[in-house]
Amino acid sequence: MAFELPNLPYGYDALEPHIDARTMEIHHTKHHNGYTTKLNGAIAGTELEGKGIEEILTALDMSNGAVRNNGGGFFNHSLFWEIMSGDGGGEPTGNLASAIDDAFGSFEGFKEKFSASAGTRFGSGWAWLCVHKGGKLEICSTPNQDNPLMPDTGCEGYPILGLDVWEHAYYLNYQNRRPDYVAAFFNVINWNKVSEIYEANK
Repeated sequence: MAFELPNLPYGYDALEPHIDARTMEIHHTKHHNGYTTKLNGAIAGTELEGKGIEEILTALDMSNGAVRNNGGGFFNHSLFWEIMSGDGGGEPTGNLASAIDDAFGSFEGFKEKFSASAGTRFGSGWAWLCVHKGGKLEICSTPNQDNPLMPDTGCEGYPILGLDVWEHAYYLNYQNRRPDYVAAFFNVINWNKVSEIYEANK
């Protein structure tokens, strides 16, 4: 089965005013769609065809630029859409909240470290919150469309929250003000979904 562009779980305008509808539409229909199409082209007729995206990425030959870039782009955006919602924001609860307190001292400590990871990523890339087996959390960042599932990225664990800091994710609304975009992101995080992914992978 070829990979398919997932539908958003909300309308393009659902995240306004924090992320504008035009950016969401372009991001989904042009960028994510492009990664999906190119990923299918890159794996067609190879031993990767028919495998799941996580299976492809965890055993990836990092010299395979087409699968690395487009497979990463496909997975990263699929997660990104899921962990946002129009009624997001606030703080996590339950086991995830406890794990954040254990790892970062407090939710504010987490926000500060995550924002720094997103803000200091040079050029294009992603900031991640990852869970290790046992439930311990880690914040890291990767360049371009790399992610923690891939070998030797400097990130370990399973990504449960990711923030796209490519300029196409925010430039229409925020121009070069990446810190403002990062701050706005906290208003749309769907902590229930992040908690669900945390519980499934800890």
